[in-house]
Amino acid sequence: MRSGFCSIVGRPNVGKSTLLNALVGQKVAITTPVPQTTRHAIRGVLHLPDAQVVFVDTPGLHKPRTLLGSRLNDVARGTLSGVDVVVFVVDGSATIGRGDEFIAGLLRNVETPVVAVLNKVDRIGRAQQLPKLARLAELGDWDEVVPISAATGEAVDTLTALIVERLPEGPQYFPSDQVTDQTIERRLAEIVREKAITLMREEVPHSIAVLVEEIVPGTSEDVMVVHATLYVERDSQKGIVIGRAGSVLKQIGAEARPELELLLGARVFLDLRVKLSKEWQRDARKLERLGY
Repeated sequence: MRSGFCSIVGRPNVGKSTLLNALVGQKVAITTPVPQTTRHAIRGVLHLPDAQVVFVDTPGLHKPRTLLGSRLNDVARGTLSGVDVVVFVVDGSATIGRGDEFIAGLLRNVETPVVAVLNKVDRIGRAQQLPKLARLAELGDWDEVVPISAATGEAVDTLTALIVERLPEGPQYFPSDQVTDQTIERRLAEIVREKAITLMREEVPHSIAVLVEEIVPGTSEDVMVVHATLYVERDSQKGIVIGRAGSVLKQIGAEARPELELLLGARVFLDLRVKLSKEWQRDARKLERLGY
């Protein structure tokens, strides 16, 4: 069988996590309208009859303003080596600009095959695609240039086939029932963070971190209790996250609970708390405690 690793790279908010979910066939990475949502290298596994592809979704490469931003860039750059294929994603609904050019420059020094992807073509007409595909082709000597829509699934199968073609013969790296290497605690925490970011995307999205402290059985057999803490950087942000009479926190919990129950296979009582961790994005010790 063919097997190997494929890194998905691009600037923030080009649809890398949406593409990972589309390639794997289920949600393994959270997605929001807010740039720089992804904070870890997330692996998603695609199982085919004659192949296994381990996709690595990366944080968007950007100009960092904090220690966290620098660490996220290091995570993304670190995935460019030791993989068999790189997928370079560009937002087809936006201008191909300096951020894309910067990443293309990094990829010119990579010996790994690179498939360049023009994503979000569902948002533009066919006539607009051609000049953007030509512009993307100019950025590097890519193995392939493919227009797709991760959101609608358009041409995702074509992209999958192009990736598999470039994989070597190899072993099965993950069991056939495993779709990601993330711990259950991290997956649950990410779902809570996704809902918080989406609800408060104009206010405190990048200042929020979530830790699942404990998962324990509830008072009845079919209930699990999830204790999670949302960390913010400033005292004023606590009130925003909690909301009047706890309204925002309750909404976060209500929107997260169905997905948590799906993952755990049980009814969930979600205990959410909000704590202050001043300037955690700039503090190495706090970053490590929060898993960054």
